[in-house]
Amino acid sequence: MFNLESFDIKLDTEYIGRNFIYTDEIESTNTVLLNRTNKFNTDGTVILAEKQTKGKGRKDRTWYSAKGQNLTFSILLTSKKYFGKNFNLLNFAASLSAAFTLENLFQVKPELKWPNDVLINGKKICGILLESTSQGSKIERVVIGVGLNVNQVIFQGSFNLEPTSIKLELGGESLSREKILAEFLNTFEETIERIPNEAGAIFREWKERCRLIGEKISISEEGTTKYGIFDDIDSEGYLLLKTKYKIEKIHYGDVSAAK
Repeated sequence: MFNLESFDIKLDTEYIGRNFIYTDEIESTNTVLLNRTNKFNTDGTVILAEKQTKGKGRKDRTWYSAKGQNLTFSILLTSKKYFGKNFNLLNFAASLSAAFTLENLFQVKPELKWPNDVLINGKKICGILLESTSQGSKIERVVIGVGLNVNQVIFQGSFNLEPTSIKLELGGESLSREKILAEFLNTFEETIERIPNEAGAIFREWKERCRLIGEKISISEEGTTKYGIFDDIDSEGYLLLKTKYKIEKIHYGDVSAAK
């Protein structure tokens, strides 16, 4: 059972997570926060669910998580200061915050995989899903969904990337989800507050943890596969793929080391 008092003591933010909703079971934390009719409008609202019946990842892939073992939550952002030219940085800030959290608490070395995965020893430990709603051409609200595997030790099913958890990687006893979530939210608020003035630094810190940059990769999307060198990430967060004849800007796709 998630201990709200223990979590609150460790939370050191101005607004992220100050409006905190805990639920035993829900369809999808992202879906609930995206829907304005649910009347969750406070900037920084966080919903944590012990179980999601329709948890999802990128491209509507199902996100499986054992009940009460991990952290599956979403963060609502309504402040327009994040919705400008550096909008895509929110995705990078979230995965970077997960990496900082793992580094600070457990002295491990996560790897960041474009566009939104966090790996340890080549296995997926965390996924990020950013969704938004718009009014005309203006973004109204952004929801950042996070699935972080903490204490789960058995994963059933087939996966694009082999899953793991903090407990599996450390080989120890069960870990405090309250401490981990508070650390993540503390770090996330610090990181997104840096976006207006330190966008370049955030990209650099992200790229330092992306081991595929400079390597031969394949990118698969909608039945097609492209090959080349992972040249860089541009200022908008898009992948730059260097082929024999040009450098191509990639907006989305599943990236793997070329075999």
